[in-house]
Amino acid sequence: MSLKKGTGSMELGECTRNPGYQDVEGGGSAAETINADPGEKHDSTALKLDQDFAAEEYTQIKPYAGMPKEVLLQYSSQARYRVPREILFWLTVACTLVLVALTITVIALSPRCLQWWQSSPVYQVYPRSFKDTNGDGVGDLKGIQEQLDHFLYLNIKSVWISPFYRSPMKDFGYDVEDFRAIDPLFGTMQDFEELLAEMHNKGLKLIMDFIPNHTSDRHRWFNLSRTRDPHYKDYYVWTDCVMYLNLQMDDLELKKVSVFGNSSWTYDDVRGQCYLHQFLKEQPDLNFRNPNVYKEMTDIIHFWLEKGVDGFRMDAVKHMLEATHLRDEPQVDPNKPESVKTEFDLHHDYTYTQLGLHDLLRSWRAVLDVYSREPGKYRFMVMESYDYQEVEKTMMYYGTPLVRESDFPFNFYLLYLPQNTSGLWVKDLVHLWMANMPKGKWPNWVVGNHDKPRIASSAGQTYIRVINMLLLTLPGTPTTYYGEEIGMENINVTDRQIQDPAGKYNASASRDPERSPMQWSGDMNAGFNIKTNITWLPVHPDYRSVNVEVQKKDEGSVLAQYRFLNTLRQSELPLHRGWFCYVHADASVFSYLRELDGLDRAFLIVLNFGKESATTDLSSVRELPDQLKVLMSTNQINNGKVLQKSRILTEAGEGLVIRYSTHTWFNPNHPEQCYVSEKACYLSAMDILYKC
Repeated sequence: MSLKKGTGSMELGECTRNPGYQDVEGGGSAAETINADPGEKHDSTALKLDQDFAAEEYTQIKPYAGMPKEVLLQYSSQARYRVPREILFWLTVACTLVLVALTITVIALSPRCLQWWQSSPVYQVYPRSFKDTNGDGVGDLKGIQEQLDHFLYLNIKSVWISPFYRSPMKDFGYDVEDFRAIDPLFGTMQDFEELLAEMHNKGLKLIMDFIPNHTSDRHRWFNLSRTRDPHYKDYYVWTDCVMYLNLQMDDLELKKVSVFGNSSWTYDDVRGQCYLHQFLKEQPDLNFRNPNVYKEMTDIIHFWLEKGVDGFRMDAVKHMLEATHLRDEPQVDPNKPESVKTEFDLHHDYTYTQLGLHDLLRSWRAVLDVYSREPGKYRFMVMESYDYQEVEKTMMYYGTPLVRESDFPFNFYLLYLPQNTSGLWVKDLVHLWMANMPKGKWPNWVVGNHDKPRIASSAGQTYIRVINMLLLTLPGTPTTYYGEEIGMENINVTDRQIQDPAGKYNASASRDPERSPMQWSGDMNAGFNIKTNITWLPVHPDYRSVNVEVQKKDEGSVLAQYRFLNTLRQSELPLHRGWFCYVHADASVFSYLRELDGLDRAFLIVLNFGKESATTDLSSVRELPDQLKVLMSTNQINNGKVLQKSRILTEAGEGLVIRYSTHTWFNPNHPEQCYVSEKACYLSAMDILYKC
C-alpha cells in the first residue's frame, strides 16, 4: 500500500496484499477479499483522506504485515502494547543498575591481586655455572635462554640472574667496570635482549643484580677520581692517610676491616690518598653523599628499566653510606686488639646502615613505581642486607606505613637451620621473621645462595626434601638457588683449584664449593658443557645419579617433589595466601596449618627435622578431624595413608602434607599463633575472594 500526499488530503494507493490476514467478520483472508471479483473496481483505491485523518478512528481490527507507520503508531499507543514495552524498558534499566552496583561492590570488596613475585618462587641463576654454550667452560646468557623450559617445568616465573656486567672478574661480576655493558664472557647486549624477549614470551620475569655500593677499580669513574678530575674527584670515599703509612699492616687493619678480612683502606699512589673499600681493594666504595653519584646510579636503573627488566636485587645496601667523620670502628673486645681479624670483630657503627640510607633506597623505589604503572609491568625490588642478629634493621627495608621501600628484604635466617636440626629450632627461625615483620608485609625465605654452603651439604642429604617442603609451604615467597631443586651438594675444591677471592685470603671461607656447574644430565660435564671437556670449577662426582634428566623420570625424586609442591602452592588458596598457624613444635617435629576463612579445605604440614622417628599427638587441636589423609610425603610409600591425629608418625627427615575438610577454622580461636599478610575470605556461593 502506498500513500499519496496531495494538497489538504492523503490518498491510499494500491494496497499490498496480506495473504495471511483473517478478516474478523467474514473469516476469509485479505487476499480472498481483494481478489473476490477481479473485474470489480474497489472504491478504496481512490479513497481520499482529509486533513483530520490522524484524528479519525481507524476501523482496522488487527495489525497486518506491511502496515504503514501511522497505523503502527496507533496500535503502539494502546495499553496492551505500551505497558509491556515500558515494563521491559524499566526492567532493563533496573538490571543494568544492579549489574553496575554488583560490579562496583565486587571490585570494592575484592582483595588485592597478588603480584608475580608473590605467586612464584624466585629462582637464582649463577650464570657462570648454569649452562655453557660456547665451550669455554663458563656459563653464558645463551645457556640460560637454552634452559628456559626448565623454569616452566618447575612452574617458576621469577628468575634472578647474578651479575653479568662488564667486569675484570676479581669478584666474579660484583666488581663492575661498566654498568651499561655485558661482559664478553657471558655474551653480548644482543644476547641479553634476546634472552629477555624470550623470557617475556614464555611469561617469565627477569630480576637483575644491581650493585650500588662499589665499582671496579678499573671503572672510568675511579680512574678520573684518582686523577682528581673536578667532576669525579669526590665520586669515591678518599681520605688523607699519612698517619697510617707509618703503621704496620696489623695496626692498619684495626681501623677498618673489610668483608673479606683485609684492611678497608688502600693507599693510591696516583692520588696520594687512601680510598675506602668494604670488600676487595679492587672494589672501591662509591660516595653517595655526592649527589652526582646518586644521579649516575639512578640513570643506570633507568637504562635497564628501559630495556624491560622486571626488577632488581639490590646488593650489599647496608654498606652504601659511611659516617662523614670516618672514625675508627669500635672493637667488640677492646681488651684484645690483636684479635681483630674479621668484620665480626668490630662494631660497624660508622659504615653500616647510616642515616640517609633509606631515603636513597625509597627514592629508587619511586623510580620503579613510575615504570610499574603499566598493567602487568610491576617492577620488583628486593634488598640484600646481612644484619645477623639485628633483625629490626632488616625490617626497616620494608619501608613505613606511608612510604614503601623494598617489596621485601631477603630473609637469611633459615641459613642457620643446619646449626641445630630440630623442630623447635626451625620454629624459632621462622618466628624470628614472622614476629618482627611489619603487619601486612610479605615474608620470604632463603635456604641457600652463591655466598653460603649448599643446604644439602650443611644440613645433610637426609633433610633436603623436608627443607624444600618447608620452603614451599611457608607463607610468602621462597627463593631457590640453582640445583637445590635436585639436591645438589658442595664440591671439594683443592687449594690449587680455588677461584674465589675470599678463598684466596682464607681457604676455609671459599665460596667455590657451592658454585659448581649445574647438573643437567649424566653426559660429559653433567651436560653443563657438551662441546669441550672444560669447566671453570669441577663438576660434582655424583652428577650421573643427581641430575635433572634422571630425576624427571623418577616420580619420587627431589625434583618431582619440588615440582609437585610448587604446583600445589600456586593452585591452592590456603597455601598461596591463607593463614599460617603454629600448632606444634618439639625436639623433632615442627607442624603448622595453612587455611583460608570460608574455604572448606585446609592443610596440615608436619615436618620432622630430628634425628629419629617421632610420633606427634595433635588431639588437642580440636579444629582438626580425627582422621587425616596424607596428600604427599617426602617418603613416597606413605602417600595416601590415613592417620589418626593423635598418632602421626614421621621418620627423620620426613615431611607430610595433609589436606583435610573443615568448617571450623583454627585462626579465630588462636590469633596469637597465626599470621596472614594479604588477608582474604572465600565466598563459596560465588566462588570469589573478598576482604574481611
